[in-house]
Amino acid sequence: MTVNRVVHFELPADNPERAAAFYRSVFGWNIQKWGGPQDYWLVNTGEEQPGINGGILRRMDPGHRTVNTIGVDDLDAMVTTATDAGGKVVMPRMTVPGVGYLAYLNDTEGNTFGMLEPDEGAH
Repeated sequence: MTVNRVVHFELPADNPERAAAFYRSVFGWNIQKWGGPQDYWLVNTGEEQPGINGGILRRMDPGHRTVNTIGVDDLDAMVTTATDAGGKVVMPRMTVPGVGYLAYLNDTEGNTFGMLEPDEGAH
């Protein structure tokens, strides 16, 4: 059972390689380009203390901001709960192969967040 906690962050960058070098240099994070189809770098922020890992991706537009993703047990039910509370879907459910199902929404203040239903068998 997921506890509806932030499980992933995404940092948009005009130059993801430059951003990765910055975060490696400043914080010592382990950052590796993901083998997927996009410009996406997986960020491991450490193993010793509580925290979350994330990714760096190419900025899609000038307004693209950092996005936090929340783990949920039932993506479709949580999207309904969020939209009933005034949220808006900005990217409907999609499959992330080997990871699960993801959707992006805006909250009532226009902040974008993701929700991820983990499923290693997703394809």
